[in-house]
Amino acid sequence: MRTIAFRQALREAMQEEMRRDDSVFLMGEEVAQYNGAYKVSQGMLDEFGPKRIIDTPIAELGFASIAVGAATNGTRPIVEFMTWNFAVLALDQILNHAAKMLSMSGGQFSCPMVFRGPNGSAGQLAAQHSQAFENWYANIPGLKVISISNPYDAKGLLKSAIRDENPVVFMESEVMYGDQGEVPEEEYLIPIGKADIKRQGSDVTIVSFNKMMKVALGAAEELAKEGIDAEVIDLRTIRPLDWNTIIESVKKTNRLVIVEEQWPFGSVSSEIAYRVQKDAFDFLDAPVTRITSADTNMHYAPNLVAAALPDVERTVKRVKEVMYAVK
Repeated sequence: MRTIAFRQALREAMQEEMRRDDSVFLMGEEVAQYNGAYKVSQGMLDEFGPKRIIDTPIAELGFASIAVGAATNGTRPIVEFMTWNFAVLALDQILNHAAKMLSMSGGQFSCPMVFRGPNGSAGQLAAQHSQAFENWYANIPGLKVISISNPYDAKGLLKSAIRDENPVVFMESEVMYGDQGEVPEEEYLIPIGKADIKRQGSDVTIVSFNKMMKVALGAAEELAKEGIDAEVIDLRTIRPLDWNTIIESVKKTNRLVIVEEQWPFGSVSSEIAYRVQKDAFDFLDAPVTRITSADTNMHYAPNLVAAALPDVERTVKRVKEVMYAVK
């Protein structure tokens, strides 16, 4: 199987869907003439022209509004935010219009569209450009939330998101656009709402998503050197969340550690911990534990950035705590 970059997998997903369906178009800051801030849309203007690859002003609320209107009138917009940190300016359109359109119209108008772009910390970008938003959007009824970790999942899930009849929030990462991964040349789709077991194991379940999957898998490799066999689950979809895969894994391993980039209060891991202790309590041999970002705004200094984010060392330590019941 060929190996391609993360950005190319996303590009191919959009190109294939735009060739298949004339109602699909892409809009956002620098997506056309500049070929995308992260070169995800490179070459798409040449193929599809300025009516379908549309550069916008630096006005997220404005172009999100246009896209919501277009979606309710029979098209399938893909809205690229240069970063999800900027999308807070468009939150009214995502929260109060796209997410609510179907229910408030009594089923008369759907809003088939994708909001996509990079999410979370990308190094020394400081407090206003380093936030992870999966839990925010997963808390909104009417939205589907996808957060991917590799090129294969990126392409298959983006194609499914574009075809979905509901508004989909699609979260990537600046630090992964150059990552390489195996992606088939033939068409494939990945169903929304299905997690993937990236590594089989029997001693402990580690759940993660997006770029924190690198931490989870790295920790699993280190733990294997000490005879601890970790099963690693990539959620891929945050809402709807694949509870069955998590619960069945915990029933097998009897332990759960969750790694995510969100702040700890009201996070994705909070919800998972509640649900597992509710539905699989009798199978747990240790309390559910989690590793999140520090409960503070992100600093600029690289040592403080590293201290704030989950890492392999901290994850290994937490797994050993649930394995051996030590502090």
